[in-house]
Amino acid sequence: MIRISSDNREFYLATAGSSYIIRILDSGHPVNLYYGRRIKHRNCFDSLYQAYSLDTGSSTGYSVETDTLNLDNSCLEAPGYGKGDYREPSIEVQIKDGSRTCDFIYKSHRSYKGENKLEGLPYVFQHGDDAESFELVLEDAVIGAELVLSYTVFYERDVIARSAKLINNSSSPLKLEKLMSFNLDFPEAEFELISLDGKWIRERRINRRSLSEGIFKIDSKKGVSSANHNPFLCLMRPATDEHKGDCYGFSLLYSGNHLALAEVNPHYFTRIQMGVNPFDFSWLLESGQSFQSPQAVLTFSSDGLNGMSSNMHSLVKNNIVNPAWQNRERPVLINNWEATYFNFDEKKLLKLADEAVKLGIELFVLDDGWFGRRNDDHSSLGDWFDNRKKLPGGLERLSDKIHSRGLQFGLWVEPEMINADSELYHAHPEWVIKTPGRPASEGRHQLMLDLANPEVVDFLFTTFSALFRRANLQYVKWDHNRNMSDVYSNVLPAERQKETAHRNVLGLYKLLEKLKNDFPDILFESCASGGNRYDLGMLYYMPQAWTSDDTDALERIDIQYGTSMLYPPSTMGAHVSASPSHQVLRNTPIETRFNVAAFGLLGYELDLTRLSNFDRKAIKKQVSYYKEHRALFQFGRFYRLSSPFESNNPMWMLVGEDGSEAMLGCYQKLQKPSPGFEQFRMKGLNPDMLYQLEERRQYFNIKDFGELVNHVSPIKMKADSLVHNLVSDNYMFAAEIEKREIFGDELMYAGFRPAHQFMGTAFSDQTRLMGDYGSRIYYLKNKPTEKMEK
Repeated sequence: MIRISSDNREFYLATAGSSYIIRILDSGHPVNLYYGRRIKHRNCFDSLYQAYSLDTGSSTGYSVETDTLNLDNSCLEAPGYGKGDYREPSIEVQIKDGSRTCDFIYKSHRSYKGENKLEGLPYVFQHGDDAESFELVLEDAVIGAELVLSYTVFYERDVIARSAKLINNSSSPLKLEKLMSFNLDFPEAEFELISLDGKWIRERRINRRSLSEGIFKIDSKKGVSSANHNPFLCLMRPATDEHKGDCYGFSLLYSGNHLALAEVNPHYFTRIQMGVNPFDFSWLLESGQSFQSPQAVLTFSSDGLNGMSSNMHSLVKNNIVNPAWQNRERPVLINNWEATYFNFDEKKLLKLADEAVKLGIELFVLDDGWFGRRNDDHSSLGDWFDNRKKLPGGLERLSDKIHSRGLQFGLWVEPEMINADSELYHAHPEWVIKTPGRPASEGRHQLMLDLANPEVVDFLFTTFSALFRRANLQYVKWDHNRNMSDVYSNVLPAERQKETAHRNVLGLYKLLEKLKNDFPDILFESCASGGNRYDLGMLYYMPQAWTSDDTDALERIDIQYGTSMLYPPSTMGAHVSASPSHQVLRNTPIETRFNVAAFGLLGYELDLTRLSNFDRKAIKKQVSYYKEHRALFQFGRFYRLSSPFESNNPMWMLVGEDGSEAMLGCYQKLQKPSPGFEQFRMKGLNPDMLYQLEERRQYFNIKDFGELVNHVSPIKMKADSLVHNLVSDNYMFAAEIEKREIFGDELMYAGFRPAHQFMGTAFSDQTRLMGDYGSRIYYLKNKPTEKMEK
């Protein structure tokens, strides 16, 4: 909803739950009067503007004519460098005389139905007719440039998409050194801030901090959005928690170097910015040329962090992910990586596929090592032809054999990378990002191709289009295992070298757009050493991402919980892998590994040919259960209930769109002696519905109990003896059975009271055995009552 005042000086933008109000000052500067919980539209919002009759001490007035206008204490929409605003500018420009002051003031505006379609960049698209857009055109007459601020309102999503575009209308070139996708100022500073930070195999951990005077920033200088700092911030009141309180979420549809900052000035104004990182960036704009920033998304919720996340999840599922895959259920897969690493041949792969078929798995994914002379990670990236020693009949024969077993076929690729030990490098060393005159710095023994070079982009499109067709693929895992360093492009002149990183992102997007359009039925999964490029920009082209290279169940609880702040489970690749974990050497039960991975896009990544009978039976039951409830697991509304960063017993749940079904996941990190009785309070249910709650049937391996098993076994068994191992491999010890009928309001307000845990003594068939790394899944289904039917 967009309303414009009769004098064209106030602009009211509203979603279902928020209002964003802009005013044009007498000086021509657009200021933000308010962004927050929705307030009704009125003809005038004078009460929201703080006018100044006196300047503040040690301040710089905007001009002699308006000496009480202090930009440093104004809520500006497009702050430039200079004119008395000493906070971080959202735009920095240098013109031919070397001056850098800029002052963009109102020129015109327009509004229109539909989304703002960005050329060459991902953007939030409308779903039906849910989008309405507004543009403010600002002008700096001295520079001779226009700055277009774009706003698109997605009413039902409670989201506003923003971006900025600089147009050089002068007769001389200008150098753009910074252009943020948005700037948002608040006339207050009592806030806390969440960022999602981490590193390889430990991505997107939730960091919450209080804001104080000064600048807090997160960024990436790695050429990708990075696992260190996801392009996301959440600003909230100190009392806000998962379930209540005001909060704002901000993210960026961009996959390269980014900056997000929060600044509090001495008069307690808070500034939020997000956009392309100005570090090592500039862009030369000739006369008539323009630069378009990536798009950012902003949301407000008065329903706590879950409300903010729900808005973002809905946007991702309906307005960012490729429409061809929005509601399309994803297959259960087996990936051979942790089963074989580089050590495989066709025979071994087919044995793995045969076991997958028996377990009900639907997609076979061949990972790294199938091409060139690739037997380790030292060579052959760039040589995308079949390794005939491993695959004598090539990918075509393997693909045919996989398909003949009733499986879909998928393939791992890493198109943006190259090894120095490759035929491609020897043919085209000039295609590599590398500083002249210096030895190359490698990561994972590899270098990056320069996608700022159109010739490279064309080569990759031709190469991989042919590969995808000849291999008859239904799935592609697109990896990226090296960060950008020693940045230099052989196709750019000296004065444009700082454009290299951004031009590489644009080259990638051009490549992905063409592949997405040419292969609409291939399921693409993005990956970058796990979660090193998990962002909204990549999700625009690829509907899911590999969440982390860490597949340990306990670590994955933390990672998936943090990831859910912005990204829905329908985007999270989640695999059951071997125990002990290859990343942390931790042993976790096969049931817990599934109970974590099920709240995402389920896959298996272990050697199915070497499973115990117990694990084989357990996995078959798991796959069947997941398929039965796949739509709920993949597309349900996600709620965080208890944080793994604060609790020994994290919980989350998924609820169907109509509230008629739900899935609750409960986890325990460590067993406590004589634990207390528990109540699991749920969210998102229909308070008037009667739900039938039923625990997923799961099993224990009696080896977990050691010689305690002798207290219930009719025969005595020595721990780890032949008899003990034989029985454990063939007998599945069933967990307790929970089956209740409970109304939604009771489940949400009073809580579900599960069977009590084992307390160190005594046991019955209704004792809930959890132990270290234990877990349960409970399914809830609406059971119509006579009153409801009427």
